[in-house]
This record gives sequence, C-alpha cells and structure tokens, in this order.
Amino acid sequence: MRLVFLGDVMLGRLVNERLRSAPPAYPWGDTLPVLAQADMRFANLECVLADGGTPQPGKVFHFRSDTSNVAVLAAAAIDAVSLANNHVLDYGEAAFHEMLPVLDRAGLLHAGAGPDLEAARRPVIRRVGRTAVGLIAFTDNQPDWEAAPDRPGVFYVPVDERHQDDARVQDLLALVRRTRARADLLVVSAHWGGNWGAEVPPAHRALGRALVDAGADVVFGHSAHIFRGVELYRGRPLIYSAGDFIDDYAVDPEERNDQSFVFCLEIPGGGPVRLQLHPTVITGFQARLAGRSSHRIAGRMQGLCAELGTRSIWAEEGNVLEIPVDG
Repeated sequence: MRLVFLGDVMLGRLVNERLRSAPPAYPWGDTLPVLAQADMRFANLECVLADGGTPQPGKVFHFRSDTSNVAVLAAAAIDAVSLANNHVLDYGEAAFHEMLPVLDRAGLLHAGAGPDLEAARRPVIRRVGRTAVGLIAFTDNQPDWEAAPDRPGVFYVPVDERHQDDARVQDLLALVRRTRARADLLVVSAHWGGNWGAEVPPAHRALGRALVDAGADVVFGHSAHIFRGVELYRGRPLIYSAGDFIDDYAVDPEERNDQSFVFCLEIPGGGPVRLQLHPTVITGFQARLAGRSSHRIAGRMQGLCAELGTRSIWAEEGNVLEIPVDG
C-alpha cells in the first residue's frame, strides 16, 4: 500500500481567480503522475469551499474558494482532507455548512471540523482493499473556533508544555486508542503551531510520540508555511510539518514557503517501510516537481532530519529523498 500526504492546499484568493479560467487539474501542475501512484491521498484543505458567507471580523486573512473547485480535489483523486485548521470558518458558519455537503457529494472524506463537537472529533475510515485506513484530525490553532455540543467548529486540542495534562489532550489520545481498534492503519493529522521556524517545538515532539504510543501509524503535521524535519519513533514517521503545497502567498526568501514535498509512504505489510519525498515548488499558483532545484531542497530536508536523528538518502536517478522507516 502507498499513502500520499500533502501539506496545505489553499485554493482561495488568486488561486480561485485563476481557476475561473483554468481547468481543475491546473493547481496540481506536473505532480499528478506521482499522486496517481498512491492508493490513498491526504491533504489539509486550507480554505472553505463556499459561494456565500461573510468574512469573519478581526481576521487578517480570509480564504474561500468556489464550491465548483471541489473538482480540483477530484482531479488529483484526493481521498481525505483535514478541516481542522484556522481557515475553515473564515466566512462564518453559513459558508462552513455550505461546504460539508459539497465534500460529501464528491465522496471526499473529511475530519477535524463539524456542525458540533461530536462530528468534529469523529474519525473517518476508508477501506483500501482489505485494509481499513483511519484519519483523525485536530488543531491547536483558533481556540475561539472550538466546536461545542451545540456549536460548529474545529476539533481543538491545545499543544504546549502548559497543557500536557489537559483533558482535551487525554481525550485525543483515548480517541486514538479507540480508533486504532477499528483501523488497520491510523493517520493523525495535526494542524499545529505557528507559521515560521524550521525547529520542531518540543511540545510537538512529545505529543507526536504520545500519539504513536496510543496507536497512530503516521503523524501528519502542517500549519507552518515551511517544511520541518521528519522523525522516526517506534518505526512510525512523524511528519512535523509538510509545509505549503498550493497557495498564492508571497515567498519568504530565507524560509522558502514555496518549497515542499509529496510525501509518499510505502506500507507493504504490517507497517511502514519507506518514506519517499518528491521535492516540489509553487509557481504560478500551482505545485510543480522541483526539477533542477530538487537536490538543494532535499539537502535542506536532510539536514533537518539529521537533527532529529533520522537517516535519509538522496536518490539522484528518481529525484527523490528516501527515508528508511523500518530500520
């Protein structure tokens, strides 16, 4: 089995404008053949898909994409998206409620936000052959959007040293344990932390390991606009930040938020054995394989992985960075 993980997919603003004249496959550039090799594809949807709604007051950035752009996700055969992030309610509850049936009609699994707390916390599971693959999604961003029994919102879990014993952290770990009993493979999506800085916060490392101890097979992190190193713990990968995959953002020349990877995890049997990272770059509001820049982007990731004790190998022939997971 092969799983693909993509960082933030933001289809609003200038991307949305381009899509009014470009085909749905446009934002994926030349990455589609790589995505097509997977049995299941995960992404963080960093916008709301809606035609209505009102921008939330007090926020600087608002990301909304036309409902017709669900076809963009279908063009890449995305199977499941995380909605646990700080943009899913950018245009209020009405736009959020407009999006959910759009995703459902397209057959897209979604987790991490819902019309109430129970729905926001609810895992999703899809069978790939005989394997049940589960997804849980949470965020520590936007605490004012925390779902409640009678209020829509995100599955909010605080992630910092002060909240290690918070009841919401313990509830998350208990949910992972319960879901693992139903799933053969379990992905936990974490939209956590700030936008910048390549160093992995200690609280992320602590919770990431606790999630693996509870039963997660992959910790799929995002929120930072840049990629961070990958750590291996008990034979399971912790992708602390997958970075930005599609957007219209200005590029920081030092942190390079236009660079990321297609993260491909190979799981032939009982557990992950290899993580392949295909370097990508955002240009013209689309993701493209990095080509000549691949080695430089991969070299940066190699350094970040080494700081976490992770060995990686650059395969020149395939323009891919390989991380042996099974030791």
